Amino acid sequence: MRAQCIRRTLLSLVLGLLFLSTAAKGKCSGKYHELLRQLRHQADHMRDTSTLLDPYIRMQGLDTPGLKEHCKDRPGAFPSEGTLRGFSKRVFLQTLNTTLGLVLHRLTALQQDLPEAQHLARLNIRGLRSNIHCMSQLLLGSSEAETAEPTQPGPRATPPPTPPSDAFQHKLKGCRFLHGYHSFMHSVAQVLREWGESPGRSRSRRHSPHPALQKGARRMRPLRRDKRLMPRGQLPR
Repeated sequence: MRAQCIRRTLLSLVLGLLFLSTAAKGKCSGKYHELLRQLRHQADHMRDTSTLLDPYIRMQGLDTPGLKEHCKDRPGAFPSEGTLRGFSKRVFLQTLNTTLGLVLHRLTALQQDLPEAQHLARLNIRGLRSNIHCMSQLLLGSSEAETAEPTQPGPRATPPPTPPSDAFQHKLKGCRFLHGYHSFMHSVAQVLREWGESPGRSRSRRHSPHPALQKGARRMRPLRRDKRLMPRGQLPR
């Protein structure tokens, strides 16, 4: 178990440093499929609870059956999967970038509670935001035409951390935030899997037939020939 945790920590550190080094050089990959592959890989890694939530629960003494149930995040703290799936690619990236910026702010408050893990998480988030920037630039230069949509807000910004009056509630607050963060990244990974392998291909969506076509189809429905007109007042035999 300890060896597995060390391997995950090293993998997280390598990924963070790799993407940060790319960002420091100011170079973006001009290949859409390569950037999409990296975004998917990063989202899959960051949704893993072993990177933040699990070590936080252990360090704060919340790893008991009666307490884990209290770590569920409240609805609306992060954009839902349905909301993310309804965005265009560019608005999705803008929302993701804004939300991750607020997550970085919240992770600063957990620096004392989770020193090593939150530092690695911050590296990974910066690397992901670098690829978000590159993908956004690539989509702007592609032939993909999308209707401009307003940027949706991420989770609400929180004030600077203050000394908690209740240490237990402070622990639960951090636990719920991390649970919501991992759930959000799971939704991000799901949406990225639905993206096409080229900028011009949008996500697959099922459309119902146009109402006018449905109405026309009803009008063109052929009459049954086996029905005979009968004189009024006469019942069929």
